[in-house]
Amino acid sequence: MHHPLRSPDPGEERPGGFLRQFGKSVESTEFYSPVPEGYRAGRHVYVAVFGTVMSGLGKGIFSSSLAKLMKDKGLTVAPVKLEGYLNVDSGTLNPYRHGEVFVLDDGTECDMDLGTYERMLDQDLSRQNFATSGQIYTTILERERRGEYLGRDVQMIPHVTGEVKHRLRTLAMTGGPGGGEADIVFVEVGGTVGDYENGFYIEALRELAFEEGPNSTCFVALTYVLEPKILGEQKSKAAQLGIKLLMEAGIQPHIVACRAHQTVVENVRQKISMFSNVPLRRCFSMHDRASIYTIPEAMRAAGLDREVLSILNLHDRVDPTHEDDAREEWNSYAAQILAPRRHKAGIAIMGKYAALRDAYASIDKAIEHAATHLSAEIDLHWIDTSEITRENVAEHLAEDVGAGGVHAMIIPGGFGDRGVEGKIACAEYARTNGVPFLGICLGFQAVVIEYARNVLGMNGAYSTEFGGDGTDPVISELPEQKRIEGLLGGTMRLGAQDVVIEPGTLASWLYDGRPTVHERFRHRYEVDPEYVERLTKAGLVFSGRHPKHPIMQVLELPRDVHPYFVAGQYHPELTSRPLSPQPMFMGLVAAAIRRAEPTASRESISTRWLPEDAANPKKSPRPAPAPA
Repeated sequence: MHHPLRSPDPGEERPGGFLRQFGKSVESTEFYSPVPEGYRAGRHVYVAVFGTVMSGLGKGIFSSSLAKLMKDKGLTVAPVKLEGYLNVDSGTLNPYRHGEVFVLDDGTECDMDLGTYERMLDQDLSRQNFATSGQIYTTILERERRGEYLGRDVQMIPHVTGEVKHRLRTLAMTGGPGGGEADIVFVEVGGTVGDYENGFYIEALRELAFEEGPNSTCFVALTYVLEPKILGEQKSKAAQLGIKLLMEAGIQPHIVACRAHQTVVENVRQKISMFSNVPLRRCFSMHDRASIYTIPEAMRAAGLDREVLSILNLHDRVDPTHEDDAREEWNSYAAQILAPRRHKAGIAIMGKYAALRDAYASIDKAIEHAATHLSAEIDLHWIDTSEITRENVAEHLAEDVGAGGVHAMIIPGGFGDRGVEGKIACAEYARTNGVPFLGICLGFQAVVIEYARNVLGMNGAYSTEFGGDGTDPVISELPEQKRIEGLLGGTMRLGAQDVVIEPGTLASWLYDGRPTVHERFRHRYEVDPEYVERLTKAGLVFSGRHPKHPIMQVLELPRDVHPYFVAGQYHPELTSRPLSPQPMFMGLVAAAIRRAEPTASRESISTRWLPEDAANPKKSPRPAPAPA
């Protein structure tokens, strides 16, 4: 008997068979598994990662690290995060509950794990790489209303699970770089096995493995090994029970990744191996490490990459030369992470979600990337701006930072009026005290309001987002924006947009003289064009603008009056990668080092990232390099 996906007649009805498209003899079979047109069975394979015991163990880190190993071998990979919540996207989720909202090039507001995939794989993702229960159900209900199920009762099985499989197979066909095919689809199932909301994802993956056949799917169970201090030893019972839940759902894991604080000892791995039917060589100790970027090499040293190739029968697709080159480049960066640092500086992040670092995860990573390349140990100070005022900002900085010192400052993005006045006060402090400064999104707007109030004397300068009794709406939602920016996110500007950079500016210097850059936006309010000329005459430089419309996108202070003061209406942290750190963060970290170590030579910091005049304000601005 032919395997379901390998039948010469894709419409044939038989045990184990399925239908190619929605609506073909639906009532005559229970094997309802729609397949996208052109899908080739056996061409693509799947790796699915499930979490047990508890959430937050690092499924995204494990999955992206394993995906990187496969990509290094010359295979094309396409990751996807399957979320159980009913929200259609992550755009309205509170950062305290869910961490930051990560924005993709196409404007998709998604889970922060997709940032981990982009950074680890150095690969831009799209809305194909993210799905929620809300999206799945919406698609099915819209089809039902159009009569596409031909009168059949619509059920979790086979229709909901069928939609999940259809999305995964579509991703396999079009989710590779440039929209091409992917050799391997990496599927991360959000939440924990046993949650009600992710049960249909688990069932869909069980069905997928059955339909695709042997060597088509590799199941990974990420679990947690407890080590209670009072006992002084590692305990595996919770891990065993968590994996048992997965097996009860019909999923036999091929690999078990054991999260723990310390290295998981062999006898504990033996217990987990015996109770999960997984060979000991495939029970991997994923204990805490100095950096997540060292995990791929640890997996390689444990032989996990070879095990995956064997499970999926992919050895013949490996490119050894590509693997050697990629491994050398990555290990060089990982060695820098672990190496002693030549410099030390303190950077304050002034936000209203300072109590939860995951709310600013991409900023944290962007600083880490820049600091590694500049050999700097950065002491991050997370300061809540909710209680900061113009009168007490210096006191708050002294109390929160202590003897370590603030050598640079970041004001991140955000929505809502809580903490905004504190951010405005921080922008003034950085401007008037020569503190290297980077403003992001709302941080950009805070600078404009502060400058209008304290330099132009517009005491009533404000943003219409927050209301109030102001008289000068220097930041507002422009009526024409609704006509020129499309409908994605309502009136939000979401996703990658072109920014035209003014030659001869700090922004031009940072971006190596490129006339246009591509950055990711997530905002609704703009600098009102009526105030741009007055702000410019008062010394504020708008060095980045929209290619066609009067939308200001980068601002700065001249380098002859401030060592480093720049802000972007976009989110530069979203495009920082380990091997290609974001220029604005490189400039900020270099300026912080110079402020912390005034006698350090430019060469010891990095000539590329420290303009001569940035170290000595009041000199003439350094001309930008000619565009390539």
